[in-house]
Amino acid sequence: MNNTTQMTGTQPTWFVGASFGGTEDQLPRFLADGIWENGYEDKHLDVVRSMRPGDRIAVKSSYTRKHGLPFDNRGQTVSVMAIKAIGTITENLNDGRHVRVEWTKLEPAREWYFYTHRGTVWRVLPGEWTADGLIAFAFDGKPQDIERFRNAPYWKERFGSTKPDKRRFGWTKFYEAVADKLLTYRSNRAALVEGIRAISTRVEGLGHLAEDHYTDGTTGFVRDICPFTTMGLFNRGVTDANRKIIAAELAKFLGVDEGVPESFEGIPILNNMKSWYFPFEDNRAADHIDSLWAVFATGIEFADTDDGDDECRARFAVAFDRANGRQGVAWNLTVGLYWIRPWAFLSLDHNSRVYVTKKLGVTIGLHGPKKRCNAADYLAVMDALEPRFQEASYPVHSFPELSLEAWLYKDPTAEKDEGDEVGPPGDADADDSGDLVQETARTAVPIVPYSADDIVKDGAFLDRAEIDRLLDRLRVKKNVILQGPPGTGKTWLAKRLAFALMGQKDESKVRAVQFHPNLSYEDFVRGWRPTGEGKLSLVDGVFMEAIKAASKDSSSRFVVVIEEINRGNPAQIFGELLTLLEAGKRTPNEALELCYPDADGKRRPVHIPENLFVIGTMNIADRSLALVDLALRRRFAFVDLEPRLGAAWRDWVVNECAVDATLVADIERRVGELNEQIAADARLGKQFRIGHSYVTPAYPLEAGETRRWFQQVVETEIGPLLEEYWFDAPGEAQKARERMTQGW
Repeated sequence: MNNTTQMTGTQPTWFVGASFGGTEDQLPRFLADGIWENGYEDKHLDVVRSMRPGDRIAVKSSYTRKHGLPFDNRGQTVSVMAIKAIGTITENLNDGRHVRVEWTKLEPAREWYFYTHRGTVWRVLPGEWTADGLIAFAFDGKPQDIERFRNAPYWKERFGSTKPDKRRFGWTKFYEAVADKLLTYRSNRAALVEGIRAISTRVEGLGHLAEDHYTDGTTGFVRDICPFTTMGLFNRGVTDANRKIIAAELAKFLGVDEGVPESFEGIPILNNMKSWYFPFEDNRAADHIDSLWAVFATGIEFADTDDGDDECRARFAVAFDRANGRQGVAWNLTVGLYWIRPWAFLSLDHNSRVYVTKKLGVTIGLHGPKKRCNAADYLAVMDALEPRFQEASYPVHSFPELSLEAWLYKDPTAEKDEGDEVGPPGDADADDSGDLVQETARTAVPIVPYSADDIVKDGAFLDRAEIDRLLDRLRVKKNVILQGPPGTGKTWLAKRLAFALMGQKDESKVRAVQFHPNLSYEDFVRGWRPTGEGKLSLVDGVFMEAIKAASKDSSSRFVVVIEEINRGNPAQIFGELLTLLEAGKRTPNEALELCYPDADGKRRPVHIPENLFVIGTMNIADRSLALVDLALRRRFAFVDLEPRLGAAWRDWVVNECAVDATLVADIERRVGELNEQIAADARLGKQFRIGHSYVTPAYPLEAGETRRWFQQVVETEIGPLLEEYWFDAPGEAQKARERMTQGW
């Protein structure tokens, strides 16, 4: 990145549209007049006023594409953003609509992929690699690192280099294809009904459609149908075998080319007995089914159209609110939207609502009818989640992944709901007594077994004996801290040790928290929290929630993972529970009262159960950290993790990451020499060495990409770390950096 980009600091960069409300492209006028204009009189006014002289600005045009892309998109729709002109703002007229710009037209326009924005005005701040890459692409003419983007968490499942046998959510293409074909029947619903009626004569499971109540008092097959009820034909509580048969018949009728999914795991389904989105004919409004088709059509438009987002979004919101709250719709409206465009819409079935609020900590607004969300609430939740999906450390990275994890997740603070084994039959606030559609159920997803062998298979560069010793220390001591230099896979290993300890991949029994200087006992154990009524209430923190969950289910093991445990003050954060962490004090006889009573005001002694384990991670190279409290040291087993650049690492990066086999030994040598230099430096030492994670690609590389990938790692990850290490000797840091790629 050149000096121009570096000088921007935190200065925003603007990516703006040049057509508004269906108008023609205004770019020629903008270029001729030296301006950019916000085409709305009631939108974006404050944002435009915040633009400052000196800010850089680019005109973009956003759209989607399936064909003619410079990478394998696997038939998936890709977001594209064409950069058509760039410039610098010279004056803000402070009317919320106009700024003066010195423009440079780009001919031809340059196409950017994945990381795009559908709105008219996009404020981009440097600092994240995604934003930095876009800014350098637009203003400095740098190429986009397409491989890094398509293999980043948010896009990996759709576009990444993952091997076919490890790809998930292949069912999404079939569901989207069915939705596309259904849309063609919006104005020909009689033909759709007849087609479904014909299918019902050949397969079982569609008898519910023959129970409509006509206005003349007779009964019979439905005479009208909505698209969500149609897709619900194979998304009901029937056997998977029958679901496949129905799906195949419907696909054949519609002319869908995509194959029927092999598995439906984790997909929300309708209650088998109540799977219509509308009441009987004699009891429904004339526009009820029309309103559902409108949501369906505007939803597809909104999901598939990047340019003109403001208009698409507004049309979708109007349609959503018009259909929302009608008899038979309930929360299932969001389920139907998820079916038709799984990558664009969030299902807010019961399990997903619990996961979003309890696990992800995102509030779901309830400003719609009957204490449900309206369109603004629904869009706000998705707006909050989608940027987080792009974070590598976030628990989920897409709506399909969220939906699956929501089914696997069990709220550790909730009481067991008897009769809720298949799926929730309905919330008290979610369904009207007369609704024909109740809460969604799901196809059960079995918990995946997990063992020490699986840790090795997943890419731990430890041998089986070492992993066994780690697990043994964890079982005996109850508390373990993994410590080591940066990049030695501490966090990665902590979670997998938890799964191996439990014998299964069960996210619901693992709680993760990161310690930091501002974390307190009140956050971690129990403290006062404000309520929506402006009052305070006593609320349990992560650790107390884990204690309660483990106490309720003594037959299972639970794990709390504490990242960077030495960045906080453990003695203060744990409080009186620090004493109870000892393996020998995990009994009711050792119970202590907490500083704060229970929410009901009573004080009940608390002990840490035998089946609750704690795994901490600690970066011993962090200069900012104080020494670990001796009381904490007595209660934890400390395990040192070292950089692992041996045979196991070489085999993994060659076979799983497609690193050029002829270059692996050279990479290992260069990192080894750097680590020897760091270890020999009296100012640093062994704890500052570079771990193997830095040179282990997160995704398979394309042929011939090894050198470029390694150079980028050195430039953007190892180099800045060396500058921090040798902050008082920048020349030494620069020499070490240059040696890493010398000759490459």
